[in-house]
Amino acid sequence: VLAAQRLGVETVAVDRYERAPAMQAAHRSHTIDMTDATAVREVVEQEDPAVIVPEIEAIATDELERLEEAGYDVVPTARATRLTMDREWIREFAAEEVGVPTSEYAFADSHEVYREAATTIGTPVVVKPTMSSSGKGQSVVRDPEELDAAWEAARAGSRSDTGRVIVEELVPFDSEFTLLTVSHDDGTTFCPPVGHTQQNGDYRTSWQPHELSDDQLAAAQRMAGEVTDGLGGHGVFGVEFFLRDDEVVFSELSPRPHDTGLVTLATQRLSQFDLHLRAVLGLPVPEVTVERPGASAALVAEDPLDQPGFTGVDEALSMPEPDLRLFGKPEAYDGRRMGVAVATATDTDTPPDRATQATSAGAMAHEAGPPVTPAR
Repeated sequence: VLAAQRLGVETVAVDRYERAPAMQAAHRSHTIDMTDATAVREVVEQEDPAVIVPEIEAIATDELERLEEAGYDVVPTARATRLTMDREWIREFAAEEVGVPTSEYAFADSHEVYREAATTIGTPVVVKPTMSSSGKGQSVVRDPEELDAAWEAARAGSRSDTGRVIVEELVPFDSEFTLLTVSHDDGTTFCPPVGHTQQNGDYRTSWQPHELSDDQLAAAQRMAGEVTDGLGGHGVFGVEFFLRDDEVVFSELSPRPHDTGLVTLATQRLSQFDLHLRAVLGLPVPEVTVERPGASAALVAEDPLDQPGFTGVDEALSMPEPDLRLFGKPEAYDGRRMGVAVATATDTDTPPDRATQATSAGAMAHEAGPPVTPAR
């Protein structure tokens, strides 16, 4: 929304709760049940947008397809939005149709099939719902005795009622990285690779550039290009990979700017959000380079808070070269990402320490006072 505002684009934010961050910057906003097909159609018909940009996984994707059939432009496409929600489809598409290397995997919709799959692959395995986001319902099973708990966690964390789970080989990777892939009118542009760490399947830190050999980078770009070409549409795709014994292994894909790509707010002249908007609007997308090495670190809530506020901001901003993005979410819960610190340096080793130190200086306080309505 901020990138669109800078180019004079009228924006309308729609979310499932009041005062969502994008609502605080958009021209207008609506609060609806995003999974309610009727509510989605009503707000689209009311606003009649030139472009619909889904930025949430829990949305009525079938209705988006019907809206697309009626002539609305859905980014990147309604089909891509629906299919990439489904880990089963994207894994089979990548491995079987495109033929990119992936970890060993199996799907299960019953407890019996699930245990058989885990036994065949062999522990340790990663267990996830086929439809979820931000690590919800994900577990690492290192001992067969943990299988039942992982099954229940995956079913509880699913964004659908299918109950299906994916059982994946736990890849002993050397590193994991995201290749932000921009599909646009003139072809495909790749951002320099972004390395990252995760905790329970959710992003915690990222840095750019992430060191790869020429052959590794070429392999990742080839795979990312093939998968995104197969999905179609324009915009930024976050394509995740593992690096294992010099082999690049496909992991997952998101049809939108990626959480690990928050680092591009500091490292690139055009951030992933600027690039997404340019691609969506049919504007030129230049070659992307790292202007200055940088890193990001997420500020994550550890407790549920009704009125979250932030302390330690002055300390964080007094450190060398940090910047903060505090998201203004009206409520917090354990594990919710509430902000991010980004930092740069002339070398690649210093930024991660700077970003992590900045988030360590910040703490959320419950007594933040009543919500503040932005001045008009």
